[in-house]
Amino acid sequence: MATREGLRPGGRSARVQESVHGAVAALLTEIPRDAITVPQIATRAGVTPSTIYRRWGDLQTLLADVAVQRFYPDAEPADLGSLSADLLSWAQGYQEEMSSAPGRAMTRDVLSGMDAEGGGPSCQCCSITRSHVQAILDRAIARGESAPDAETILNHIAAPVMYRLLFDNVPLDPSFAQSRVTSLLHVAK
Repeated sequence: MATREGLRPGGRSARVQESVHGAVAALLTEIPRDAITVPQIATRAGVTPSTIYRRWGDLQTLLADVAVQRFYPDAEPADLGSLSADLLSWAQGYQEEMSSAPGRAMTRDVLSGMDAEGGGPSCQCCSITRSHVQAILDRAIARGESAPDAETILNHIAAPVMYRLLFDNVPLDPSFAQSRVTSLLHVAK
């Protein structure tokens, strides 16, 4: 069951979501993820388990929803004055975040919340990443720089990083993101 769309912002619904998300975040720092239960979350959040089941359907969907919220960046991408510098800063940060233990756990939670058609939280994460990349591109274009489109950047940087993190047991070299940016910008010329 996916999180219900179109809920009224603010009010009780927002307070419940904030409380439940906070309870999940706190529990994740205290006990192993696989030991967390809906009744524990409900108790910590001050709601009933039925509230959680009614809103999120199951624990996995709730964990995916919390992971998606953590995926939103804290700030706009750094403006370092050029497309190459901005992309490099973003790509290195993306690789570091996604390859960290919390990033890997977030990825697992998001992927386990996918629906049968492959949509759901993972699509939300892609939209978040796309909008972050688009902010970098918009700045580059405003400076008069030539820039590839967001899909090209996702395909050349984010996709290889995620593929390697998901399907390879060799740790990513810190220079991997830099090599992807360099390759992309060389091809785009």
